[in-house]
Amino acid sequence: MAVIKSILISESVDPCCKKVLEENGIQVTEKLNLTKEDLISEIKNYDGLVVRSSTKVTADIINAASNLKIIGRAGTGVDNVDVDAATKHGVIVMNTPSGNTISAAELTCILITSLSRHVPQAAMSMKAGKWDRKKFMGAELFGKTLGIVGLGRIGKEVASRMQSFGMKTIGYDPITPREVTAGWGVEQMTLEELWPQCDFITVHTPLMPSTTGLLNDASFAKCKKGVRVVNCARGGIIDEDSLLRALESGQCAGAGLDVFVEEPPKNRALVDHPNVISCPHLGASTSEAQARCGQDIALQIVDMVKGKGLVGAVNAQVLASTFCQESQQWITLGEAMGAVLQSCASSKPCSQVHITTQGDCLKKSTGYITSAAMVGLLKPTTGGSANLVNVLTLAKQSGVAVTQTHSQSEGSCHGVCEVEIQAGGASLKARGSVLGGVPVLLELGGSVFRQPVALAGHLLFLLVSPGPQVLPSLAGLLATAGVEMESFSAPPARAGAVWCCAGVSSSVPDLGALKPVAKQAAQITI
Repeated sequence: MAVIKSILISESVDPCCKKVLEENGIQVTEKLNLTKEDLISEIKNYDGLVVRSSTKVTADIINAASNLKIIGRAGTGVDNVDVDAATKHGVIVMNTPSGNTISAAELTCILITSLSRHVPQAAMSMKAGKWDRKKFMGAELFGKTLGIVGLGRIGKEVASRMQSFGMKTIGYDPITPREVTAGWGVEQMTLEELWPQCDFITVHTPLMPSTTGLLNDASFAKCKKGVRVVNCARGGIIDEDSLLRALESGQCAGAGLDVFVEEPPKNRALVDHPNVISCPHLGASTSEAQARCGQDIALQIVDMVKGKGLVGAVNAQVLASTFCQESQQWITLGEAMGAVLQSCASSKPCSQVHITTQGDCLKKSTGYITSAAMVGLLKPTTGGSANLVNVLTLAKQSGVAVTQTHSQSEGSCHGVCEVEIQAGGASLKARGSVLGGVPVLLELGGSVFRQPVALAGHLLFLLVSPGPQVLPSLAGLLATAGVEMESFSAPPARAGAVWCCAGVSSSVPDLGALKPVAKQAAQITI
């Protein structure tokens, strides 16, 4: 697991965050309101960074963070973090997906009810000394239809609360199954079906290319005249220019906005519109949400460091199932097998890799074993920067095609892993397993070892022509080089060259000295 000794908190996060981290032996420094240049200068001193939404963690900042291992966002969403740049550098990006759920849902419901009765406008009118009852004629929510775009945690909470007002709740979500949302009382449908039915629409999606401008001129035109919309998610999901046009034409009767494309908004047209209720991004601005997010991000980091589990990681899902001793053994095996193949491929560039896991016990392990094998293969060519977070990205950038399969019917009851590479036009395959808690190599290049090779210590792999003189000759050459042979494993005698493995006391200074006995030699240290 990642070693996190020091963390920088760059925004105002609840004090419980620092307290939890420090109680678990992590040094915490709080430096608020840093400029981008200040953060670039400062970040190299820390293993972790905790932010809220104001700090923009750009690629420039991540590139300058030579020790950074984790970026923790105390809140929902990570659109202020360059996740692709973090992934490339092997940095885990983590958020607190449920920390502000209730607060954001409650604010959404407040804006819906306020829109229906013009509460803020009426309050301001009263403060101006007026008594204008007719101007603020409202509408009941009872019997109206609420369209919820995005049926995650917040969308679910909004639905349950607005149902208590007697609203019909319909929705759209490309991920959550229809039968699941039906259990919440939300009927799912396509957006084309949803738009014309809604009296109110609220959006609860991340901001990404597919959701940017989701409500635009075309979708507003499909809505009921006088529809009201709410956005407490991310600025840009509702196209601001389209919304303004819909408000001016009366197609949209009102909008409740907690978020904007630019914050604070310099273009005041929406904020100043009489039918818009706006807030300065208050969705998570409750003492309860801030305490929950601060505590959640601290506990998630601590649990990760202590190897208890991984929650909230948005770019390292492969790590979620690696927090147990057994999975760590298979990760060690995968990385060691990758290193063996990389070393034995005579430094030829690898173009294709196929990983196969066999046996029911590895049914859910193929993903992280694949990543582990790729770490072993790519670490020497990436200056040691490859890890489970970034290795598949690095492989793709290097032009290495990676595929993986699982077979439940094959392999021993212990489970077996096969890694096959294509390098320099030739194929080389290794098979391994974990026996008695020890990662072992069973086969290399078609040579099945009589005795499985324990993948630990200094290992010397040799491609030899089998014969009775191989072992004594090898022992003599190693002794001359000042290296002691501690173990030796070879396949049964057969025609042609075979791979064998010697466990040695230290690395061999010059592999060329072994040419009298080996057609090819490679060594690794695990």
